[in-house]
Amino acid sequence: MKIPAASPVAELKSLVGSGEYLAAADLARRHLREHPGDDDARYWGILALARSGATQTAMAVYRDSALMASEDVDHRALGPRLLKDHALSLSGSGRRAALAQAARAYHRIFDETGAYYPAINAATLFALAGESDVAARLARRCVTLVEAQGAGEGLAEYFRLATLAEARILLGDAGAARDSLARAAPFAGRDYSAMASTRRQLELLLDGDAAAVLAPLDAPAVIHFCGHMVAEAGRTDRRLKPGDVDAVAAGIGRALAGGVAAGYGSLASGADILFAEALLARGAALHVVLPFAMEEFVDVSVRAAGDRWVRRFRRCLEAAASVSHACEGGYLGDDVLFHYASRMAMGLAIQKARDIRAPVRQVAVWDGAAATGAAGTAADVAFWAGLGLPSTLLSTDGEDRGRWPIPAPPSAQHGPEGGRQAHAMLFADFKGFSKLRDDQVPAFVDRVLGTVSRVLEDHRGTVLARNTWGDGLFVVLTDAGSAARCALGLQHAVSTLDLAGSGLPATLSLRLGAHFGPVYRLHDPVLVRDNFFGAHVSRAARIEPVTPAGEVYATRQMVAELALLDDAPFTAEYVGVLPAAKDYGEFPMYLLRRREGSVDGLSAV
Repeated sequence: MKIPAASPVAELKSLVGSGEYLAAADLARRHLREHPGDDDARYWGILALARSGATQTAMAVYRDSALMASEDVDHRALGPRLLKDHALSLSGSGRRAALAQAARAYHRIFDETGAYYPAINAATLFALAGESDVAARLARRCVTLVEAQGAGEGLAEYFRLATLAEARILLGDAGAARDSLARAAPFAGRDYSAMASTRRQLELLLDGDAAAVLAPLDAPAVIHFCGHMVAEAGRTDRRLKPGDVDAVAAGIGRALAGGVAAGYGSLASGADILFAEALLARGAALHVVLPFAMEEFVDVSVRAAGDRWVRRFRRCLEAAASVSHACEGGYLGDDVLFHYASRMAMGLAIQKARDIRAPVRQVAVWDGAAATGAAGTAADVAFWAGLGLPSTLLSTDGEDRGRWPIPAPPSAQHGPEGGRQAHAMLFADFKGFSKLRDDQVPAFVDRVLGTVSRVLEDHRGTVLARNTWGDGLFVVLTDAGSAARCALGLQHAVSTLDLAGSGLPATLSLRLGAHFGPVYRLHDPVLVRDNFFGAHVSRAARIEPVTPAGEVYATRQMVAELALLDDAPFTAEYVGVLPAAKDYGEFPMYLLRRREGSVDGLSAV
C-alpha cells in the first residue's frame, strides 16, 4: 500500500481507526525510513502497535523516539498509555504498583498541561490501584473541564463525551455514563478502534452492568465467509448454479444488513466473490486469503466459470484491504491447501474481532451436504461449528436455513496419503555455540541438549519428528498450540539453566522460529525413518536466524492458527515485516510470549 505523499498521517489515522493496526504499523515504518523526523507518523505507528497488543514492541520503539519530550499532549501521553497496557497485563501485587506508576505518569502530564485526556486516564488508573479518593477528585475535575469546553465535532466530540462517561462511572452514575456514550457513538463513525479503546477502558470499571452501559459502543460483526463455487455451462460438479447467483447475492445482502466491519475469506467464483462484492458495497474491509499462487488460483477456482467472473475477481482483489497467501507455491492437486487457507482466514477474522472488540461469525452459502474431502464449504462449516462460534447458513437459494444439522468435519489438516499435511514446525539454534571450547562441548550436550530432550519428552504425544545437529534443532508437531507450548517451554527451560555452574558461557542462549504450514511426510532414506520436507520447512528454517536471542518468533500463519484456540496461554506481539535469512523474502513476524499469570504447564517446565 503506497503512502499518499501529501498526507501520510491521514492514511495512518484511517488505518488505525478501522482497526487495521498491522497495516498502519508497517506503513509508518516504511514512511519513517524516508522521513525520520515525522513525529506524527511515529506516534500513529506506535499507537497501532499498542492497540494491536504489541506492548513490548511499542515500548521499545517509543523509548527510541523523542515523543516523550514533545510539546504535543498526545505524543507525551503515549508513554503512560504503554505503562498502563503493561500494568494491565500483570497479575498479583505487581499489577497494583504498576497501575499506580502509570497513574502518576498521566497525572504529571495533566498538571503540566491541564488537558482532560491524561486526567481521566489518571483517575481510572488510581481507582484500579485502590486510591479511590484521588480517582474521585480527578473525575470531578474532568467533568468540570469537559462541560466547560462545550460541544465539538467528529472524533474530538466523541472523546469529549466518552471522557464524560468515564468520569460518571468513576463517580458512581452508570446511567448518566450510558447516556453520554449514546450521544458519543454517532461521532465515532467507522472508527471502530476508538470505540474498542473506550470499551476496553470502561470494562475495567464496570461489573455486572457493563453490557448495558456499553451497548451504544457495540461494534458491527467481523465475518469469515465461504460458500460454493458457481457451475460453468455443462458442469454439474459445482453446487451453485448460475441461475441461483442473484438469489444468493440477495441472501448475502440480508445476512449482512445488520452491519459488518470486515470480512475474511477466499475469492473463488460464486459465493466468495458475491461476499466480497457485498462487503465492498457496504464500505467494510475485505481481507482475501488465497490458498496458493494467485494466477494458478484463478485457473483452478475462477476461470472455469467464465471471463466475467475473472474480471469480478480482479476488481475485488484490487479493492481489498489486504491480500494474503496461505501458501505461495503451487497447488499440485492438494485440496488440503484450500482448508489450510480457510483456517488462516478464520484465525485472522477472530483476531480482528478481538482487536476491535466486535462479535465474530461465519456466513456461509452451503447446500447442507456433508463434506466429501479435507476441504470445501462443508468442511469449513463443520470446522467453524467445532469452534463453538455463531454462524449464519444460507442455502443455495439464498435463504437462511437457521440451525441445519452439521456433520462432523473430516480430518482438518490432512490430505490424501502422500500429499502435504499441515503441521507446526520449530527451528532453533544456540547463540554462542560456535565459540565453545572442546572441553565445554560435553557439558553442553549433557546439560543443554539434555534439558531440550526432557522438554520434548514432556510433549512427546504431539512431537512427530525431531532432529539436531550441533547447535541446531528441528521439531515437527501435530498442531500450532502444541508447538507454541513446546517452544515457550524450551525457552523457559534453557533460560533458567545455571550455565556458569556447568562451566558454560552465561551468554549462551536459544533463538527459536515457529511456523505452521503444509509439508510432505516422507521416508528419509538417509535417516531411515519418516521426515518432513517442503517449502514450508525452508520457510520455518529462515525465521530462526533473524529471531533475537532468548525469544520465539512466529509467522502470520502460525499466529492465525493460534487465534483459533480458546483462551490460549500465550500472546503474539506484531514486530513488523522483516527480511528472512538467506534472501528468502520478507514476512510479517510476531513475538510469541507466555501470557502473564497463565499456567497450563508452562511454568512447570
